[in-house]
Amino acid sequence: MALTNETIQAQLEAKFEGQVTAFSTETGMLSFESPAALNLKVMQYLFDELGFTFLTDLCGVNYPDNAEGELVVVYHLHNFVENIRLRYSIAVPISKPDVFTASKLFEAANWMERETYDFFGINFVGHPNLKRILNVEEMDYFPMRKEFPLEDQTRIDKDDEMFGRG
Repeated sequence: MALTNETIQAQLEAKFEGQVTAFSTETGMLSFESPAALNLKVMQYLFDELGFTFLTDLCGVNYPDNAEGELVVVYHLHNFVENIRLRYSIAVPISKPDVFTASKLFEAANWMERETYDFFGINFVGHPNLKRILNVEEMDYFPMRKEFPLEDQTRIDKDDEMFGRG
């Protein structure tokens, strides 16, 4: 039986009994969500039973208006045999941004999780070496969170007078 978005959705619904939700195929790729506590169980099932053995990408997203789910981890997985991809996401509160590491299941997750930690502050529980990878260790903030203005408000070279508008 060939894997389709519909068969994957049906198998996930049957296995996790309503805990995997928000199924969508708007872009042609199956997308879905689950609670953060289930991320390893869902990914292990996708790996073992459905053949999604390649982690294409892992990234973080910050939705500051999404109460108790401000930080989202998005996994893109690929099944090479069936040539099908899917998007799996989990949301965590910014006050407790803990997600279980997928680095034991997918080796590629190691550096991707470090980058996501570095820029969003998502704590990957069980990661073998979770430390900053691109920013300096002394940084006490996470630059990709939407807590900061896009520009430095103290800059005077951005004043309208400099552009003949004032």
